[in-house]
Amino acid sequence: MKKQAGLLFPISVLPGRYGVGDFGQHAYELVDKMASASITLWQILPLNPLGYGNSPYQPLSTHAGDEIYLSLAGLVEDNLLLAEEVTSFHTLYHFVDYKEVRHVKEKLYLKAFERFEETDEYQRFVKENDWVHLYAVFKVFKDHNHQKSWVEWEDEYKYYYRDLSFSLTPFLKEINYQIFLQYYFFKQWNALKNYANQKGISIIGDMPIYVGLDSVDVWVNQQCFLLEEDGKPSFVAGVPPDYFSKFGQRWGNPLYDWEYLSKHQFDFWVERMKAASQIYDTVRIDHFRAFDTYWKIPESESTAIIGDWIEAPGYQLFDTLFNKVPELSILAEDLGELRHQVYDLRDHYHLKGMYVFQFHYCYDFDFHKVVVYTGTHDNDTLVGWLDSLEKEDYKKVSTYIANYDEVHDYQKIIHYCLDLEAMHVIVPVWDMMGCDTSARFNVPGKIGSPNWEYRLSSFEQFDSYLEDYKNMIEVSGRKGV
Repeated sequence: MKKQAGLLFPISVLPGRYGVGDFGQHAYELVDKMASASITLWQILPLNPLGYGNSPYQPLSTHAGDEIYLSLAGLVEDNLLLAEEVTSFHTLYHFVDYKEVRHVKEKLYLKAFERFEETDEYQRFVKENDWVHLYAVFKVFKDHNHQKSWVEWEDEYKYYYRDLSFSLTPFLKEINYQIFLQYYFFKQWNALKNYANQKGISIIGDMPIYVGLDSVDVWVNQQCFLLEEDGKPSFVAGVPPDYFSKFGQRWGNPLYDWEYLSKHQFDFWVERMKAASQIYDTVRIDHFRAFDTYWKIPESESTAIIGDWIEAPGYQLFDTLFNKVPELSILAEDLGELRHQVYDLRDHYHLKGMYVFQFHYCYDFDFHKVVVYTGTHDNDTLVGWLDSLEKEDYKKVSTYIANYDEVHDYQKIIHYCLDLEAMHVIVPVWDMMGCDTSARFNVPGKIGSPNWEYRLSSFEQFDSYLEDYKNMIEVSGRKGV
């Protein structure tokens, strides 16, 4: 197996006419561009329905996809929309206005649904995906409860899954609409993924280790989490103070009841990983360290300073996962200050970890055990990071890239990373394009705009930077597989 180069390029960042990246023409163009540049790894962020603050790490479901990524042009091709119905869409080009995009797209999705006639393929999708009906019911109930979290719903909705106390017949059309959206989401995504695979490009998907409290997963699997009788969490997830935040990060996700899960063969996680392995070639699991020890924060705490490290049954879980889902390919996000047992767990299953230049450039690494990154979706851009360095730190960085001929330091860093012994090197699109800190995709610990909003207005500038990346890939010996 030859060394490979990749690109971290979230779907939402793609350019296009409809306010947010989608599974349409520009996604296929990106695949073609990557293939021509010998880029064989495409890493994306979670595709699940965005939750609080438009974060892909607080999803409403671990199985469903967010309909915001649906290609309107694809619905035109299937004769569910007319071309003239989708030509007047306008929104900000350089940043995603999620509220506006959803408002406009929702009207068009409803039109498409009214024209849709069920097919054998659709019926097969519904039959083979048990989760889709429950997710549709959850979404409809959220609509009828003013988008509140399910823990705040009226009791008849909140306890419906337990009591089945009323008929769903009055909601049937709304439920079928949600199922229609999921059918088209996976129809379009699977077509795009197959196209990428045919071009020799593997998809690295992303999975948050935790699920959102306001999710169908918690609503119907309350026994799998540490919750009070009213559904509110007893403890929440996060990490203690680190280099991202002096107060730590209090994510607010409910914690797993690992004792219950282990007694039930980790069925919740098995189904989760089965679903992920069907839509991605490799699954990057965010916050892998929590399979070894996780930070348990009392729900009453407003920050993540106070908490306890609790051991998790990592070996028992992964033994079960690889037994029941043997085709799994996992990338472990193992960043931060970790105890050696985390690496022991990772290495026991021959999983790759992560080396991030911004964090690790002055540390010794076994590059055969990691995937190399210049930065992640949580880092400042390379240019922004370089601009923020103190003089002494900049001198240290300079010693690593002194022998490279590129004009800009950020490009020298990219070339340096490509020259490392790691089998896989992945560069975020904002680093490849030399974007400044205004293009930073996410600042951990902060909620809302401008997190998750950056996107390209076109491929015009991207193409020239891609040519530079292509040349570096060839020189570093990562051309082809």
